[in-house]
Formats: sequence, structure tokens, C-alpha cells
Amino acid sequence: MSESMAELTKKAAALRQELNKYAYEYYVKDNPTVEDYVYDKLYHDLVAIETQYPELTTADSPTQRVGGQVLQGFEKVVHDVPLYSLNDVFNKEEIKAFINRVTKELGENVSYICELKIDGLSVTLRYEEGLFVRGATRGDGTVGENITENLKTVRSIPLRLEEPLTIEVRGECFMPKKSFVALNEKRDELGQAIFANPRNAAAGSLRQLDPKVTAKRNLDTFLYTVVDFGPLHVDSQSAALKQLENIGFHVNRERRLCKDIAEIWDYIEEFQARRTTLPYEIDGVVIKVNDFHQQDELGFTVKAPRWATAYKFPPEEAQTELLDIEWTIGRTGVVTPTAVMTPVRVAGTTVSRASLHNVDFIKQKDLRIGDTVTIYKAGDIIPEVSQVVLDLRKKDSEPYPIPTKCPVCGSELVHLDEEVALRCINPKCPALIKEGLRHFVSRDAMNIDGLGPKVLAQMYDHQLLTDVAGLYSITEEQLLTLPKIKEKSANNILQAIRASKDNSVERLLFGLGIRHVGSKAAKILAENFGNLEAIAKADKESIVVLDTLGETIADSIVTYFENEEVHDLLQELKTAGVNFDFKGRILNQSEIDSPFNGKTIVLTGKLTHYNRNEAKEKIENLGGKVTGSVSKKTDIVVAGEEAGSKLLKAEELGITVWNEQQMVEALDRSLVHED
Repeated sequence: MSESMAELTKKAAALRQELNKYAYEYYVKDNPTVEDYVYDKLYHDLVAIETQYPELTTADSPTQRVGGQVLQGFEKVVHDVPLYSLNDVFNKEEIKAFINRVTKELGENVSYICELKIDGLSVTLRYEEGLFVRGATRGDGTVGENITENLKTVRSIPLRLEEPLTIEVRGECFMPKKSFVALNEKRDELGQAIFANPRNAAAGSLRQLDPKVTAKRNLDTFLYTVVDFGPLHVDSQSAALKQLENIGFHVNRERRLCKDIAEIWDYIEEFQARRTTLPYEIDGVVIKVNDFHQQDELGFTVKAPRWATAYKFPPEEAQTELLDIEWTIGRTGVVTPTAVMTPVRVAGTTVSRASLHNVDFIKQKDLRIGDTVTIYKAGDIIPEVSQVVLDLRKKDSEPYPIPTKCPVCGSELVHLDEEVALRCINPKCPALIKEGLRHFVSRDAMNIDGLGPKVLAQMYDHQLLTDVAGLYSITEEQLLTLPKIKEKSANNILQAIRASKDNSVERLLFGLGIRHVGSKAAKILAENFGNLEAIAKADKESIVVLDTLGETIADSIVTYFENEEVHDLLQELKTAGVNFDFKGRILNQSEIDSPFNGKTIVLTGKLTHYNRNEAKEKIENLGGKVTGSVSKKTDIVVAGEEAGSKLLKAEELGITVWNEQQMVEALDRSLVHED
């Protein structure tokens, strides 16, 4: 029996070695030496052995790439050496300035290595004695997330190196264009949302809690640096890249040593032209001083190395025809123009619409229907119209007539306070009412579940309501007359509407959609005036004196409540039983006996007893101020599960740190005391 087991152990080891070799040739070298069926047969043999004898399974076995158990979350990883970002340059002159700074420090004898800037997600891989033990995201450069199980599914990442090195390697994980297209086609067939670009797809794939999902996404990597180059015994970036390739990593071969700005610029122009033909997305070129001793001499700034810079390609552009300009109306009456264009592919996606922002934008560009326009993606994401191609303008083209009437209700459009925006100020405009309804039921306002834009539009179009007050007189019979609304949906909607009557008044105030009054301003007003009727009667002077509320907000509030129609609306809401009072506890902070009173609190990590908004509201009701960042002014940091960089900063500054249970107990004590 022992001999049989010894033979199986030896056979499994040989199969692993052979399969890893074939995978390296296929995924890293792009040069397979055997047919797929040969690999599949050997893989099947290994699975059979490991299934019968699980104790023979090793961490570097190719069978471990399929994805293990579903994860509960990602633990934080503190990077021993930060992952620095690079300073960006955007033209030849800025590259010259970088070269001049380097030359001034080091003299003329400097060579540079140019590498493609892969548009993916930065990762760091830790190996101990040649075995892959941990992989993490860049995060904020100091703290990332442990995604080891997901990275194990990326076949170009070796599970065991060719040499038993203890080393940490860094690079870019990305989704090849071919994989991206296939993934989106499949998601489209299944009716799922498609990814905007390969980078988003790669990031989403790496953050899957189920590694099996990641395994199906066909991700790839290019590694380009090491935390400590000592184990590689190299003294330059070019030598390091070659050595990384030798020990099993996938390294981008489109790199080049350059001696001056002319050679660097030739490289940039070459790959800017070849960009669309590459099987992966790039968004620029990284330029590094090649010699490590010279890198050390130049050193780092606080945020970036002085020996490297990143040239960002200009946004990819395309030409298309402007077919029409559509005008849509927002909640506050702003009329926004949108370009409708012949569909064209730009920066990896098909674009047929782009915001034109406002009237002045159309005038400045002199946009006309039928024009050929150049478009690009701002930040490689948002479609924008760059300019008109005047040489292709039709002879009979005419300036675009800026509308003077609302496209929905026909009322005169106006400019308020010398704004660029056009506005419809007709309170009865169907578009304004529909947008106002959407805002009123939204999460931060009255939070009425089940009333999406389509249902609200149907309710309005079927004349079931004409304003937000009408929501509170809707009946089940009326709801059942709407398309696709069944008895259960109707009951859920009515229950949500009834529940919203009990909201604290700041939600109602925000939901009314008063210009310049956000949820925070609404809370301040509610805290200080106590109820909506007092706010409605307040003069400008009594509002301006409140903390953070200025004249603009005060003028807007006073003007809103001077409208007679607003008072009619408030009366309808009051008659319907909607609460007008502030339900928080802060009326006089000096009366509150709470450890939160007058303190600045930061919440970080995952909370389990309350969600983040609930905890924030309770703390603020007890006189505390909840902020998003840790500073010397912070009094207490509440650290939930998986707390990261905010917790570290709090510890560095000596700030009091509570766990979630301490926060809950303090809240309970305060609430009991007040009751």
C-alpha cells in the first residue's frame, strides 16, 4: 500500500509540473506546445487522483484555479511598502520637462524604459519560497483588499515560481478585449446590465465573493515591478522585467529602452496608432529611469517617484453625424439638451447620445442639425461633443434655433439669476410634476418603496394625482387600474405611503424639492425650528444665522413659502395626516447627557447592529457630528468589521477607538437616560 501511495504521489507531482508548464506556455508565452485535448486528458488524470486522495492536493495544483468556497467578504491588507501613483503628463513639452529634471539631477548618462500603461486594476502578489500565498488590490495605496482566492483563478499568475523565491511582485490585472466582448454578449442575452469598459469589468470580476465567477471571466495580468529587487539580482528595470518573465510571470513585451525624448516620442506615437489593434486596453505610456541606482538617487515625493512619469493618451475621438437635439426637463425646471447622433464606436463602446449641457454650449460650438461632429469620452467614460468638423458642414445648414417654449407644456422658458440654464417655471408642467414626484418618494426624502418612475408617470398620466399630496388619497381600486399593478403590489405601495406619514419632518422638507435645500440643510432647519409651519413662517434673518445656511438658501426658502399654491399643498398634506414635526432629540444640546454630545465621530468598517445611516442619525440626534474622514479634530472612531485606513490613521493620531458594541451600548444608555 505504501508503495502504491508513493507512486501516486510521484505521478501527481509529475502531472502538476507538466500541466503548469503547458499552462505557462499557453497563457504567458502565447506559444502552446500541445493540443488542448492533451492538456485536458492530463488534467482529468490529476483530478481523478486528487479526488480519491485529497491529501495529495497541493496549493500549486492547477485544479485549485477553479475557485473555492464563496467568501464572506474581503479582509484588509496593509501594504508594507505603499503602491505609489505616478505623476501624469499630457504632451511632449511636459515629457521634456520631466527629462530635463532628471538630467539636471543625474547628468546626461541616463536611459529610459518605456512600457505600455495597461488599463486594468493594480494588484500585488506575495510569494514565500516560490509559493503564491497572498494577492491584494492596490486600494488607496496603503491599504488594499485580500483577493487571493480570486487571483488564483487567473491562469497567467503562477501558483509556484520557477525558483523558490520569497518576493512581492506588482502589476496590472486586466480583461482582454476578446473576453470583454464575450462577457457582455452573454450578459446581454441574459438580460443583465453590461459593463461599460474592460477596466470596470476586470474590477468587478476581481471583487466577486464567489471565486467561481471570477474564474469564468478570463482575466489576465502583466507584472512590472517588485517591492525588493534583491532576490532577482538585477540592477535595472529592463533586467528585472526579463527576470520576472524567466521565473514564470506574464510580462508585457511591448517595452523599449530609449536614450532621449526623440526615441520616447517615437514609441508613444507608434503605440498611440496601434492602440486599437492591441488585444488589451491601454491608456498611455509609462516612462521610467532604467537604472536602479539612479532611481534611488532621484527618490520619491510624498505621492510619487521622481524617476517615473505616465504619459496619458488624448481621449480617443470619433466622428459622427448630429441627427437631432432632444430637450429634457429636470426636477427644478432646468431644460437640458442632449445630442442624438448616428451610433459610433469610441473608446470601446457604441455611443449615440451625449449631453450638450446648456444653451451656451450649443452656441459656443455652433452646433447644427446635420453637422459632422467629433466626440470623445471624458475620462474615457462620459460621451462629450468636442467640435464641429466645419469642412464637412452642409451648405444649406442653418444655426440651431434655441427653444423659447417648454417642450412639454409650452410655457415660456426663462433664465433665472443670470444662469446659463434655461428653465420652465410653470408649476403645473407635467414634466416638473413627474420629476418632483420622483424626488418626493426617493430614499433620502419620503422613502416610499414601490413607486418607481414608470409607476409614478402612469399615476399622473391616468390622472390619479396632480401633486405629491395626491399620493395620500390614492386607493387600491385606483392602483389596480394601472398596467402590471396587481393586488400584492398595490397593497405594498399603500403600506409604504402610509408609513411615510410618520417620517420626521426633515424628510418632507427635502422631498418638497425647494431649490438649494438638500437633506443636510433640511435637517438643520428641522432641528432649529421644530416643525414645518415654523419654517414656513421664518424670515430670512432667522435662517441666515443658522450654522452653514447662507443667504442663497434663506432667499430660496422664503421665496418658496411666499407662494400661495405652496400653502394649499401644505394644507392638503396636513389634512392627509403627514407629520410636520421634527422627531429628533436635539432641541437643547446642553440638556443631553450623552458621550456623543458635542463630539466629532467617524464610522468605519462594516456595521452589523445598525446600518451606516441609522447609526449616523442616532448619533446626530444625541448631539454628535458624524464626518467621513479622520483628523486631529476627530474625537471617536467607531470601527466595525474590516475597518481599514481610517482605523490605522486614528491609531496613529491617538484618537479614541470604539468597537461597534461600545457604540451600541453608549447609544442605548443615552436613549434610556433621555426617555
